Amino acid sequence: MDMKVADTGAHAKFALIGPEEEFDPRITAHRGDLADIALAGKLFAPHYAAPMPMRCSAPKAMLRRQGGKDHEAVSELLHGEDFHVLDIAGDWAWGYCGHDRYVGYVPVHALQHQKKTPEPTHVVCARAAFIFIEPDFKSGVMKRLPMGARIACGEISACGYFLKTGKGFVHVRHVQPIGTKVVFDGSNGTAALAEQLIGAPYLWGGRSGDGLDCSGLVQMILMLTGVAAPRDSDQQLLALGEEIADGEELRRGDLVFFPNHVGLMIDKDRIVHANSFMMQVSIESLADVVARFAADSEQPVLARKRLS
Repeated sequence: MDMKVADTGAHAKFALIGPEEEFDPRITAHRGDLADIALAGKLFAPHYAAPMPMRCSAPKAMLRRQGGKDHEAVSELLHGEDFHVLDIAGDWAWGYCGHDRYVGYVPVHALQHQKKTPEPTHVVCARAAFIFIEPDFKSGVMKRLPMGARIACGEISACGYFLKTGKGFVHVRHVQPIGTKVVFDGSNGTAALAEQLIGAPYLWGGRSGDGLDCSGLVQMILMLTGVAAPRDSDQQLLALGEEIADGEELRRGDLVFFPNHVGLMIDKDRIVHANSFMMQVSIESLADVVARFAADSEQPVLARKRLS
């Protein structure tokens, strides 16, 4: 597709020749009146905007389909994660997440400009981490951050158990350097991480240790083991792993996909998943889960996939 630039100055105008490209609105920053400047020449919009680089400064913030607390949550932005803002209207910023390009609205008060926040160095790998006033577990707690949150850490304390952050201290057992992989059981640790979250409440759109949905659980634990994953289960089905041959026995860490759902095997017979039936992260017999989906679907299992 060709693009015509009518004005090469500050107010350049763009025109399309030919039909617009097909796109997934979940990960394409395009709405009726505005689009990301990167889409100029690919998708039509009355206006294009260059993204403003922001970062989540709150412990977490829900990403919503429209601006307003009464609108549906579609995902969640965690402390230290980047968010690229294309528009601000009132208390809400519209843009997309840096880690998976998921599009939506977040509260403006949950964001700070990247230039005003330190680059995160560590990610919370425990179900939650406390930020203590002093490098002492008996001292007061300043903040609680959920699994998946990112923070900037400096030198280690004299006792060897705490890392200094911009505001307080975090225990070394609760964080890991960004880019490293958690190893629990001689493997990449995905099943062990998911088991840490058993009992965490089911939250539509959630993807933190405080509450999550099925694909949010998979995305977060894969991130902690060094695997980038898209946000939703249908996207994950297409992007992750290799198909397991029919008749081959499932292993710990395998993914099983159902209609609009995904879970992780902890052994050949049982699955751990965030589900609305139990309203929490739970372990169930895979046969029981398949039977529930079979009641409403002719194909209860869409795929069985193994991560390399």
